[in-house]
Amino acid sequence: MKKWCKYKLLLTDNWFIRIFILYYKNLEQVYVALSRKMICIIGKNGMGKTNLLDAVYYLSFCKSATNAIDSQNILHDRDFFVVQGFYETDEGEPEEVYCGLKRRQKKQFKRNKKEYSRLSDHIGMIPLVMVSPADSGLIAGGSEERRRFIDVVISQFDREYLEALIRYNKALLQRNSLLKADVEPEEELMLVWEEMMAASGETVYAKRKAFIDEFIPVFQSYYSYISQDREQVSLSYESHAAKGNLLEQLKEVRQRDRILGYSTRGIHKDDLIMQLGDFPIKREGSQGQNKTYLIALKLAQFEFLKRTGSRTTPIVLLDDIFDKLDASRVEQIVKLVAGDSFGQIFVTDTNRDHLDKILRKIEGDYKLFEVDGGVVSERCNEEEEI
Repeated sequence: MKKWCKYKLLLTDNWFIRIFILYYKNLEQVYVALSRKMICIIGKNGMGKTNLLDAVYYLSFCKSATNAIDSQNILHDRDFFVVQGFYETDEGEPEEVYCGLKRRQKKQFKRNKKEYSRLSDHIGMIPLVMVSPADSGLIAGGSEERRRFIDVVISQFDREYLEALIRYNKALLQRNSLLKADVEPEEELMLVWEEMMAASGETVYAKRKAFIDEFIPVFQSYYSYISQDREQVSLSYESHAAKGNLLEQLKEVRQRDRILGYSTRGIHKDDLIMQLGDFPIKREGSQGQNKTYLIALKLAQFEFLKRTGSRTTPIVLLDDIFDKLDASRVEQIVKLVAGDSFGQIFVTDTNRDHLDKILRKIEGDYKLFEVDGGVVSERCNEEEEI
């Protein structure tokens, strides 16, 4: 007979990852060892399943996936939070990542007890792909959501891209400040920021285009597999940089931008065009088709990161992915994630049946946890209790 048991701190040998959480969102204290293959997390809505995944996400991206204001991620009535992850490389070398934040103080982010001088230096060390209900913004939201998707992928393997993007955003901010100024900005000063926007923007555009060209067939393959070829979808990339020299375009629209008070041209306006057949999927797609599109995007993201030669297979976080999908699409996704091509997978659901289908198909170890009111418990056999 199986029952719920509290996880014991001593069970830490030979696991791919351990995680320690203190006062993060509604998670008061968590210390668990996790499976090398599958970590299944069940619980009712609002109990903390997504918060547990978010802590894993934080250790990869130095921030929450759901709340950009760090202080708001501290448990109510507490003054700090800690999230700490223990990893092991393919060569067996241990890696430790620590994040701590006290209210009204600077965030501490450390790798192997050494604090980063720039958080951007950490991006890509622990590649990760997350699929969650919030991804609906990729279809329904504005173009900034779709640019963020591109940026998250490329930044994990291309340091030059991330640095060019940072330079571009800095120059964009300065140009916009000059455009909003009460007095006419100096020509030379405006040109300095426009030249920086153009140079870094061209780099960003070239890398985005190369990524999308390689990404599209992988995405379409995943969509075709999950939908079993029931419909055709497409993905394309639009950018002002494709229409000619960016610096000349910035000069051309400078007076109009001065009237508007912001920059209307540049790679900060890039977009991904998502279609079902010949029409926007935002308008034509059903909930199940939209969900399939989003999952295919994220699985292609995983495949792309894996192909880049990273030393680590990306961690995959699947948060409530089975909602709004028919049985055949759920079955196809189960076949995918249970296969050998995926590494470590965290999957949450309120429906235990979905997780049981996955567990029956995988070979190798797994762990099953329940989250209830911020308390994480492991489901285990009686003989496994200590």
